[in-house]
Amino acid sequence: MSQDKHEPDEACGPQSDPTGDDAVIGVALRRSLFVIGVAIVIGLAVSLWRGQTRKPESVTEQALTRPAATVQAPQPPEIPFTDITAAAGIRFHHDNGAAGERLLPETMGGGVAFFPLDEDERPDLLFVNSTAWPWSDTDGRVATPALYHNLGDGRFEDVTAGSGIDQPLYGMGVATGDYDGDGRTDLFLTAVGHNRLLRNVDGARFEDVTAAAGVAGAADSWSTSAAFLDYDRDGDLDLFVTNYVQWSRELDFEVDYRLAGIGRAYGPPTNFPGSDAYLYRNEGDGRFTEVGASTGIHVRNPDTGLPVGKGLAVLVDDIDLDGWPDLVVANDTVRNFFFRNLGGHFEEQGVAAGLAFDNTGSATGAMGIDGGLYGEDGEYGVAIGNFANEMTSFFVDGGRSLLFNDEAIVTGIGPASRSVLTFGLFLFDADLDGRLDLLQANGHVEDEINRVQPSQHHAQSAQLFWNCGAACAREFVPLPASATGDLSRPLVGRGAAYADIDSDGDQDVVLTQTGGPPLLLRNDQARGHAWLRVRLVGRPPNTQAIGARVRLEAAGRAQERQVSPARSYLSQTELALTFGIGAAELAERLEVTFPDGSVQVLENIQPGQELVVTQAQGAVAPGS
Repeated sequence: MSQDKHEPDEACGPQSDPTGDDAVIGVALRRSLFVIGVAIVIGLAVSLWRGQTRKPESVTEQALTRPAATVQAPQPPEIPFTDITAAAGIRFHHDNGAAGERLLPETMGGGVAFFPLDEDERPDLLFVNSTAWPWSDTDGRVATPALYHNLGDGRFEDVTAGSGIDQPLYGMGVATGDYDGDGRTDLFLTAVGHNRLLRNVDGARFEDVTAAAGVAGAADSWSTSAAFLDYDRDGDLDLFVTNYVQWSRELDFEVDYRLAGIGRAYGPPTNFPGSDAYLYRNEGDGRFTEVGASTGIHVRNPDTGLPVGKGLAVLVDDIDLDGWPDLVVANDTVRNFFFRNLGGHFEEQGVAAGLAFDNTGSATGAMGIDGGLYGEDGEYGVAIGNFANEMTSFFVDGGRSLLFNDEAIVTGIGPASRSVLTFGLFLFDADLDGRLDLLQANGHVEDEINRVQPSQHHAQSAQLFWNCGAACAREFVPLPASATGDLSRPLVGRGAAYADIDSDGDQDVVLTQTGGPPLLLRNDQARGHAWLRVRLVGRPPNTQAIGARVRLEAAGRAQERQVSPARSYLSQTELALTFGIGAAELAERLEVTFPDGSVQVLENIQPGQELVVTQAQGAVAPGS
């Protein structure tokens, strides 16, 4: 119990006499005043003496001059994109099956792929579709993926009917690759439920070989992004498939997520269990074997033993430059994974490498992903699109040391990306100046979000971050809507991919949205920069040389790209690599390292062309 502050504290001993204390205090006070007075007199005397003996200082007046001029950062350019969706003949409309029940898969949208359907090597288009739920009233509506053939004159022809892909499924993403080594691009479609492997038969139609290949996955799985890669370097393409959460209609209603003022709403994945990815090893005879557990890509909670992953996107790249393809998986609301390939088996090192969490040490609502050498000094960046009110993560490794740091704010990406919800994103050289820019597709998951968060909207504009390079305080500059044309048109953005659809050297863009039409955008930049496109032809069975690395040297600068169409969110980009070389009149050196390690070098290459490099017969890796 505390004592009253006005009561004497008897525990402190006997009380002293007040009268005696006052006398002592009086004597001490008089002594102190005397000492202070003496000190003041001495101080005044010293000041007078110094003032009489010190010589006055001379002052030389100088004219004011302007500070030395600093190098002005270049003005951000205009990089306009033009909507050519209708003019190109694209009539696709995504069907998410929404019928008022607000089920989580309805928010996720569908992917898109640029790929060569036939031997003309022009980038054709595949749109992944969802469909009506089996328990809903469909009114006879049947939705399927859509296939469009590039006619080469700016128009696309719908060739879905009779192509073999015209079969309904609740589709999510797509992977492209020649898994059987016959020179034609095959398709793998992910879905809520069984996935599909479609073999390209003759450049015009596809055969469903899912059952024979053994890649359907579990009937109750929810697969999202996928990628073909040669993880064991045996020459043929294997298949990696990210899985999202364990979901069912019944579980969705049990979670029963609600928003004040709205009622039942689309909930986050936090209340759904995680799942393991699939890794299918290609046996070389048309069959695959699932080897996820034995190769180290199953990550479990040490306390519960349950799967941790809630994967939405995957980046395939040889990040440590040891010749073996590594994997970075963007996980929604749990830590991201970095599967380092240690010679055909993987070790998850996301936390140690700095890729698991954002710059606050938090797991994010990670959606799309891409990576590449973006800096003039060889910096490697991994971009991951995140949920609203979370910045896009931009993990940077300055020396390929496997020590990443989220530098979203430092590089200029963070502030402008916080206010949007980003799904698909990718790095590409939008203006052909030799530096990778960043484009991201945005859109909220809740169609009535503006009622509860006035700063948020369901449809949101895509963003283009121009890479200014070392001349700017921050490398990436968000371009205003006035500089990007129809790219700024609000939509419920999901998948995103790029390709040069009109053979003018720059890369055009397609964006998808959930429950709506896509947006096909022609890149109309006119900065006058030179360019070189490189397409590789590998030896069978990896005829498209997926996993090859290309290094280009021009005008004293080096750029590097890897052939890997799997990037962004649920989507695939074109196989050809585009190098912008600015004002350079010649590319001095092109070095191609094929997946088997063999190297081919070309020198003094004229820009303004698509260069086809065919892997030489009998070429072997250096030192082998």
